[in-house]
Amino acid sequence: MTIFKRINGASKRGFTAMALALTLSAGLVGTMATPAAAQDLFAPVVRINDRVITAYELSQRMAFLTLLKAPGNLRELAEEQLTNEALQRHAAQLAGVEPTAEEVLAGMEEFTARFDLDVETFNKIIAQGGIAPETFRDFVSGGIAWRTVVRERWKGRIQISEAELDRAIAQLGVKAGIRVLLSEIVLPAQTPAQLQASNARASELSDMTTLPAFASAARRMSVAPSRGRSGRLNWMDLSNLPPIVQQQIVALEPGHVTDPVPVKNGVAVFQLRALEELDTPEPKDVQVDYATLLLPGGRSAETLSQAAVIKAKSDTCEDLYGVAGDLPPSQLKRETLALGNIPTGTAIELAKLDEGEVSTALTSASGDSLVFLMLCERTRELPEEVSREDVFRNLQNQRLQAHSVAYLDELKAAAHIVRLDGQ
Repeated sequence: MTIFKRINGASKRGFTAMALALTLSAGLVGTMATPAAAQDLFAPVVRINDRVITAYELSQRMAFLTLLKAPGNLRELAEEQLTNEALQRHAAQLAGVEPTAEEVLAGMEEFTARFDLDVETFNKIIAQGGIAPETFRDFVSGGIAWRTVVRERWKGRIQISEAELDRAIAQLGVKAGIRVLLSEIVLPAQTPAQLQASNARASELSDMTTLPAFASAARRMSVAPSRGRSGRLNWMDLSNLPPIVQQQIVALEPGHVTDPVPVKNGVAVFQLRALEELDTPEPKDVQVDYATLLLPGGRSAETLSQAAVIKAKSDTCEDLYGVAGDLPPSQLKRETLALGNIPTGTAIELAKLDEGEVSTALTSASGDSLVFLMLCERTRELPEEVSREDVFRNLQNQRLQAHSVAYLDELKAAAHIVRLDGQ
C-alpha cells in the first residue's frame, strides 16, 4: 500500500513549487496550536493499542495535508492516516523492518521531485507553514516500511498465469500521441511585489472556465507576445511541453485553466481550447537541441531590432556562430537536454517552435539582456513494444496492493482504537 495514493489522486491538477508557495502565502497552512494551548500540544487524542497520537502530531499532519491541497475533512484524513501508520509501524517492528537512512532519503527525493524541488528546498517551504522536517520524514519512512512488510509477507505467494499476462498485454497497446490547442497568459514577476500580485492574480485566472473570459484577460494582463492574439497559441504536440505543464493539461477539460506555473520573471497559466489524438505514438523521451544568444539592452526597441536582423540572417543554429562572431563567447550557448531538464519558461517557448524558428519572448533573470532563443532540433524516442517483464511486475504490484489493503483492514479490526479528545 502506498501512503501517497490518496493524496496523489486527490486533485485533477499536478502540484508545482509555485502552488506550494501560493498555499503558504494565502495563509492556508497554519493549523499549529496557539501559545495559549501550547500545554496541550502533546496531549493524546487517539490511542491505538499501546500507542497514542498526540495533538501535535495531528496538527502537523493537518498542516502538511493542507499544503498538499488534500480534499475533504483534513482532521478526519489526518487522523485516519496517523492511525493507519501506527498500525503499519507496529507491523513493521514485529517483522524487524526498519528503513535505512538511504532508503528514506531516496523516498523523500522521489516525493519532492513531483514538485520540481529538492529535499532541502521543500523543507524550507514547509517550514514557512510551521511544519517540522520530521513530519515529512515520518510521512515518507512509514510508507517505505509498510511496503517492505507487504512485499516480504507475500513474497513468492503471488502467482500470475501466462493467460493473465497475455490478456493484460493485449489491453495495453501503445498510447497515441496528443496535440493540444492552448491559450496562455504570462504575468510579470520581476520584483517581490510583482510576484506576490501575479501569484494572486494567476490563482484567480485558474478558476476560469470560458474562452472569452480568458481571451479578454490575456489582452489586458499578459506580457507575452501572444497577448495580441488574445493569448492564443497554435496547435502543438503535448510531448513538446515541459512535464510540469503536460501533467496539468491532460487532466483539463476544454475551457479550464492550469494552476500557476512559475517561469523566469513571470507566472504563467494555460487554458485548454482543444485536444486531439495523433496517428503517431506518444514519445517515450524528448531531447531538445537549442541555442540561446544574449543581447544586451533587454526589450528595448534597439535590441529587438538587432534580434530581428539576426533572425533574418539565421536559418539554422549553425548560422548563429557567424552572427555572434564578435560577441563574447559567454553570450552564445548551445546545449542538448532532455525536455524535463530545461528551465520551464525556456521549455514552454521551445514548445511553440519548429526547427530553425526563433523566440524573443524571454529576457535574462535581471532583465538586462534579451534572450534570442532558437530551436536547433527536437528528437523523440518512440516507445518500444510492451515488455512482458514490465507487465508482469505491474500485475504483481496490483496484487500486492490488494493484499496490503486487506492486511491493514485485519490489523485495524483487531486493534483497540479509542478517541480521547471527545471530537
